Amino acid sequence: MVLQHEHLQVKIGISGAAETGHCGVDAYDKALELGREVARQGAMLITGATTGFPLWVAMGAKQEKGTVVGLSPAANEKEHVEAYNLPLEYHDLIIYTGFGFPGRDLIFTRSSDAMLFGCGRIGTIHEFTIAFEDKKPVGIYEGDWQTDEVIRDILKNGHRPNDRIVFDSNPKALVEQIIRMVHQDQINRASFHFDPVLG
Repeated sequence: MVLQHEHLQVKIGISGAAETGHCGVDAYDKALELGREVARQGAMLITGATTGFPLWVAMGAKQEKGTVVGLSPAANEKEHVEAYNLPLEYHDLIIYTGFGFPGRDLIFTRSSDAMLFGCGRIGTIHEFTIAFEDKKPVGIYEGDWQTDEVIRDILKNGHRPNDRIVFDSNPKALVEQIIRMVHQDQINRASFHFDPVLG
């Protein structure tokens, strides 16, 4: 049986802080390597088209000739650059949602097959909760920042088990685990929709 969409690239969204002063001294290098790994493993990177951690992962992906798509909170390029002060660089395509940050977060998360979370603040947590509710594969990138511990606390105190969340400090292993989960989702969907007559 052939998967219906096996020719499509896996789309991995990466969420993180636009302002990175709290992220630790090696956040830049860690973000670059995470972006490189997404591209090395053949996935497309989706970002929130912002500065800081998302921009750094985009830079890493482009170093490995990966494809990067940004979902902007702005309604057009002028607003993106002048009102939001967001970059255009290191993206192959930027989609202007026009919904501000909260609405953009929903479109960004829903547009991704899986989500990875690095150093972040309340916006990153917002995107995490959307991915959690949507039961998407979620990877938490552990680092010298506190975001991974904040998410652990949310999971502990939320009293809602979720076996689709993995934690790892190794970017290669983290991306591998997430892509494996996405492929399993694709197999499950194909099996569910399999028509014995049409194949």
